[in-house]
Amino acid sequence: MNAPVPATEDLIYAVENGVAHLTFNRPQARNALTFAMYERMASICETVNADRSIKAMILTGAGDKAFASGTDISQFRAFKTAEDALEYEERIDRVLGALEKVRVPTIAAIAGACTGGGAGIAACCDIRIGTAATRIGFPIARTLGNCLSMSNISRMVALVGPARTKDLIFTARLIEAPEALALGLLNEVVPDVPTLQRRAAETAKLIAGHAPITMETAKEAVLRIRRTLTREEGRDLILRAYMSEDFREGMDAFLNKRTPNWKGK
Repeated sequence: MNAPVPATEDLIYAVENGVAHLTFNRPQARNALTFAMYERMASICETVNADRSIKAMILTGAGDKAFASGTDISQFRAFKTAEDALEYEERIDRVLGALEKVRVPTIAAIAGACTGGGAGIAACCDIRIGTAATRIGFPIARTLGNCLSMSNISRMVALVGPARTKDLIFTARLIEAPEALALGLLNEVVPDVPTLQRRAAETAKLIAGHAPITMETAKEAVLRIRRTLTREEGRDLILRAYMSEDFREGMDAFLNKRTPNWKGK
């Protein structure tokens, strides 16, 4: 295996036989992402784009409890102004956009929970493989009371349609692997984590042997077909959610492990 490029311990990157491997490495926090991890992921996408020897990319989470559980909630403690909210959503759109547009096919190997921003990351990937224990969802309506970025909404509508996107957000439920497979959130379900790792590697090897220009043009064609909401179109929605009393209440309740008292303001 090639030596990993310099990285924090929270996000591990390495390349083996033309396949890039990105691992969210905070199992003690269910692989929740810090802002530094988001930026590191964007930087890795640039590295992959520049290295023509890389033919595919696998994203996974350390351990068997979670792929990624979204943004580390403690990162929101500093939110005070409208600009804080807008800058956060700009970061999410920029980083996840970089992942979605990365030159090579991407495979999300999803073990355990895949929630919030983690589900957004998985939605950016071209192929999603889960295990029998995989659960996917956006539970923000019962946890933080914030909103998804406009790009994440656009991706979910493209994947499962408007009605199912609203169902997932309104009910705040985590769907089990069989339903995720039926909805198209997962391409394949395997029994356990060792099988998941093997299957992701097999899929990456298969893809790596195919014509790279075909991969790149297919990805770009699908992106061009899909309508993506701009940040400007969603600015009012972002501010309404992140500047609300409910968001402050949701964050405090989450961090203190209590049930939030929603007021709708």
